[in-house]
Amino acid sequence: MRRKHNFKNLRVWEKSVDLSVKVYEVTAEFPAEEKFGITSQMRRSSVSIPSNIAEGSAKNSSKAFLNSLDISLGESFELETQAIIAQRVGILNDQDFKSLESELSEVQRMINGFIQNIDANPY
Repeated sequence: MRRKHNFKNLRVWEKSVDLSVKVYEVTAEFPAEEKFGITSQMRRSSVSIPSNIAEGSAKNSSKAFLNSLDISLGESFELETQAIIAQRVGILNDQDFKSLESELSEVQRMINGFIQNIDANPY
């Protein structure tokens, strides 16, 4: 099977892995009773972002890759929502929230740019 993109060489994949690591670090400070709640949800969403980029890179069509990128983008907005909720209920401090929000915005811009690039140059 031919692969158009090696996901390990994609900056957007690398940045989204960094984001996921940050989410793990931040949620390690959450209360123990949130282990199966918001902690688990935020970790799952964050891991799904680079995972879908990697999965999409193995697809044989632009349309299939775009679908995976759309899923990654959706997961990033899900993570953003979870971070907002965590901040509002007082388990995510303002500094960590701002840091996550900044990294999330960058990843979202990168995914959107990648989507536009593939739309303009399908394979």
